Amino acid sequence: MQTVNIHEAKTHLSRFVDQAAAGEEILIARAGKPVARLVALASERDQPRKLGLGKGRFTIPEGFDRLHDEAIQRMFETGK
Repeated sequence: MQTVNIHEAKTHLSRFVDQAAAGEEILIARAGKPVARLVALASERDQPRKLGLGKGRFTIPEGFDRLHDEAIQRMFETGK
């Protein structure tokens, strides 16, 4: 674990962010005392999506796949 002072952290922020993203933990200190920790965020993609979150929250109307068929057909045929 690397410890840097605030001035150094501000000066080299991009480098420290890259190091944190690679898995390193960086402690940021003020007057030699740690005040913050820079670590990578857990990737949301590592966790599978939970299915069924919208269940019961909305309904799909009957014939949803045929809504506005005439208007869509007219747009394709006439461009209006």
